[in-house]
Amino acid sequence: MYPLRRNRRLRTSETIRSLVRETILSPKDFLVPLFVVEGKGIKEEIASMPNYYRYSLDLLAHEVKELASLGLRSVLLFVKVPEKLKDNTGKEALNAAGLMQRAIKTVKDAVPDMLVMTDVALDPYSQFGHDGIVSEGSIVNDDTNAVLAEMALSHAKAGADFVAPSDMMDGRIFEIRSLLEDEGFHDTGIMSYSAKYASAFYGPFRDALDSAPVNLQHVPKDKQTYQMDPANRKEAIKETLMDIQEGADIVMVKPGLCYLDIVRDIREAVDVPVAVYQVSGEYAMVKAAAQKGWLDHDAVMLEQLTAIKRAGAQVIASYFAKDVVKLLS
Repeated sequence: MYPLRRNRRLRTSETIRSLVRETILSPKDFLVPLFVVEGKGIKEEIASMPNYYRYSLDLLAHEVKELASLGLRSVLLFVKVPEKLKDNTGKEALNAAGLMQRAIKTVKDAVPDMLVMTDVALDPYSQFGHDGIVSEGSIVNDDTNAVLAEMALSHAKAGADFVAPSDMMDGRIFEIRSLLEDEGFHDTGIMSYSAKYASAFYGPFRDALDSAPVNLQHVPKDKQTYQMDPANRKEAIKETLMDIQEGADIVMVKPGLCYLDIVRDIREAVDVPVAVYQVSGEYAMVKAAAQKGWLDHDAVMLEQLTAIKRAGAQVIASYFAKDVVKLLS
């Protein structure tokens, strides 16, 4: 009771504030998304994601070594597939000598103990920009799952530690887990995008990989038939519990900041690690506003990432990972 209890005593200096701080960010919290392209000597900035880049394999090796030197030990790989290799079935995704498979090996050769997670979805390989096979104006679920499982197996054979299905097809975790078990990849983990919403925050990412849905009459114009409705909350719990039952080792909520209620709900409902993806639109907005001088870049970055961890995230996929770790050090 006041004045015997004065809460401000624990706020009087940074020393006491840091001593009693409940949520602490560290390099071990972060999963670093990396974009990979064909070629040599390529480090090209993504126009809608300032200070973020696509790397050719030779420079990818340099990048992961730098990440390791900063204490960042987990990466999530995405590939930008040449147009000539795209089709409706994701055939290139199964190529043992494909860009993703070579990227996995590049990272492991450069930093053998780097944890490598890989994106498992068809949109980088699809001529239509969708996460599944298109047939008669719809996204075909079960045929897509068969390809996703083979894709995950291909990544496991190349050396991936975890596969990360981001497609939101029904039952794909079971199909992937079953095939990995059948082929002896018992230790290959699955980080499932369990509650991935049909968000407007993904635009810069689609620029990075040239993976936006195409505007054709016989192709769905967006991803709302498989990604979740942003208005739904209880559905996220259902999706997540089903993924865990099917074999997911880590579950993810995507995007981050607008969905912290979902993160908290899931954290309280499950007993597996919960990941959050702070997506490209969230990153781009901070960068743009900071460039305009409208907000303090570092302060907002730290506040957002702290809020994500405070909500219950144990793994944070973020384009800010390098920036924040440098700042913390």
